[in-house]
Amino acid sequence: MTIRLSAETLGTISATVPVPGYDRKGLSAGILHFGVGNFHRAHQAVYLDALFATGQDHDWAILGAGVMPGDAAMKAALESQDWLTTVVDQSAERSEARVTGPMIGMLPVADSAAIIEKLADPAIRIVSLTVTEGGYFVDASGQFDPSQRAIIDDGKTPHAPKTVFGLIAAGLRRRKVEGTPAFTVMSCDNIPHNGVVARDAVSGVARLWDKEFGDWIAAEVAFPNGMVDRITPATGERERESLKRDFGIEDAWPVFCEDFRQWVLEDNFPAGRPALETVGVQFVPDVTPFEIMKIRILNGGHAVIAYPAGLLDIHFVHEAMEHPLISAFLEKIEREEIIPVVPPVPGTDLDWYFGEIKRRFANPKIGDTVRRLCLDGSNRQPKFIVTTIADRLKAGGDVTGLALESALWCRYCYGETETGKIIEPNDPNWDNLVPIARHAKEQPHFWLEQEAVYGDLASNETFRTSFAHALNSLWADGVEAVLRRYLSGEL
Repeated sequence: MTIRLSAETLGTISATVPVPGYDRKGLSAGILHFGVGNFHRAHQAVYLDALFATGQDHDWAILGAGVMPGDAAMKAALESQDWLTTVVDQSAERSEARVTGPMIGMLPVADSAAIIEKLADPAIRIVSLTVTEGGYFVDASGQFDPSQRAIIDDGKTPHAPKTVFGLIAAGLRRRKVEGTPAFTVMSCDNIPHNGVVARDAVSGVARLWDKEFGDWIAAEVAFPNGMVDRITPATGERERESLKRDFGIEDAWPVFCEDFRQWVLEDNFPAGRPALETVGVQFVPDVTPFEIMKIRILNGGHAVIAYPAGLLDIHFVHEAMEHPLISAFLEKIEREEIIPVVPPVPGTDLDWYFGEIKRRFANPKIGDTVRRLCLDGSNRQPKFIVTTIADRLKAGGDVTGLALESALWCRYCYGETETGKIIEPNDPNWDNLVPIARHAKEQPHFWLEQEAVYGDLASNETFRTSFAHALNSLWADGVEAVLRRYLSGEL
């Protein structure tokens, strides 16, 4: 027997599954969040659920907002179950479910007027967002790019913008005109200096309307940087059926995630904030060391195992970790090339951190897919791998392994695995990447001419030589043979 999740059925759910013990009718929205996807509901919402369970800060509930077509399906699913979500934490040994309830509603999707109206509400003191690494409209140098079509359109329609950043700017303009203090904008996306990147996007749109107003946003509105971490795969029928079978709950969009989570935030919230430090959030003066650690060791590590696994037709991440060559590749490249250019992190031992990452990657319960890790390399590689290559070269270090990782990405973008299986499009830029990768089979340096990815590295002779040798070797001998040579120091 399964129970359809709703506020009415909470009392009938198994006693082994914790449910909100606080009065959800007494919650009021203090946070408006753009992008109510799986990661948000496994991370920020879980922390707030734990905080509300202590009896504190019930005026900091979440009100959802969305501008993408897919947000409508999420809204319909969550509304049908009174905005509740079942979150399943999974370690290798056990799975534990809980029902979370910090979200109390969601605005009409892509309704600019309704969203701006709520952004102007003085009760909203934080506007948070998870819009993916590639959703910030930045150019090859990482700077805000006002020439992108969606931003140009927002520049022409200041009273009805369509992007998240245009809407945030419009909400801030209303508050400024009405004399309401500005809310804090809190990015929860996995990008370096996410607060700075969000600030540049919001102020950049605003400058298209009024330069002085855009400058005011940049100078006066708080955009704290933060580091977020929790491996959270997509939800499919596998997860829905598992929830029914193991916990007796029917949830339209449950979230399955690992048992690890981390959130490090700069404490810059002039309009106030919930007491998240009481439930494990770290507030620090400077989040930069934590960002670099996570992005290079964890996200870079994901890239290291993703492309050889994808080319070898390996489906799940834990299966990639079970492959002796891939796990050894990760170990060697992390120890010799990545970790040496990660600066010290307050209160954190990098060897311990890397050990945790290996444990997390190897967790068979998560069901994280290699294809998900391979997704969006054109946006992820510059942030997760290329910066490490640049620092290694500046330090005079070897980049053989990192060049091989980049060559594996190029080989993956050729669009076929080693068995000839077609790789379905897996990047917003896929239609451009495939012909470049096919050209690079004969002329490897052609791949490095992607300025948006490699920038000045394309002209670095050390990297060019290592990359060309790695790519030629992959085509001549195959993934496993090349990994063996790298591991033996013969590549």
